[in-house]
Amino acid sequence: MANTKTAKKMILVHERRRKRNASVKTRIKNVFKSALQTVKDENAGAEVRAEAFGKAASTIDKAVAKGIVHKNKAARRKSRLARKINAANAKPATEG
Repeated sequence: MANTKTAKKMILVHERRRKRNASVKTRIKNVFKSALQTVKDENAGAEVRAEAFGKAASTIDKAVAKGIVHKNKAARRKSRLARKINAANAKPATEG
């Protein structure tokens, strides 16, 4: 238990930040999952996948700016998603 007034205030601040961070991280996961769904969807076009990637990249960049996600983790996740999207966009061209 906190002993000082400042420590008690910091407990409240940490709880607020934890809730905000959790909601942002959940939003990131949801956006990435929807982008991966466009990769799995055979009928999704390149424009739909590009739009989904742009939304996912924007969401994770905002989290980096707020200090919720480390920039290297963000770069790694965006890179992996871009690789999957590019592979999905190239697949119909090679099967033709």
